[in-house]
Amino acid sequence: MTPETALTEIGRGLQMALLLGAPPLLAVLVVGVVVGIVQAATQINEQTIAFVVKGIALAATLAITGHFLLGKLVSFTIDLFQRIPHLIG
Repeated sequence: MTPETALTEIGRGLQMALLLGAPPLLAVLVVGVVVGIVQAATQINEQTIAFVVKGIALAATLAITGHFLLGKLVSFTIDLFQRIPHLIG
């Protein structure tokens, strides 16, 4: 395996990690900012409110996008396993 091939595979793995992690992280980020603004406006400084709302947003995001994300991960893994003989020799 050449260094260029290794870097290509590492890049593909990082792109897949970014694709899989982006929807839940963005949802939690947006909900966190909105809850923070609402808490600042109403002067309610309860930390558990933000935690529960973020947890619900994360669960909803994974419920909505989970099938798509799992399909992408399975197809990437199958493709990687099929490329292993070509990568080694």
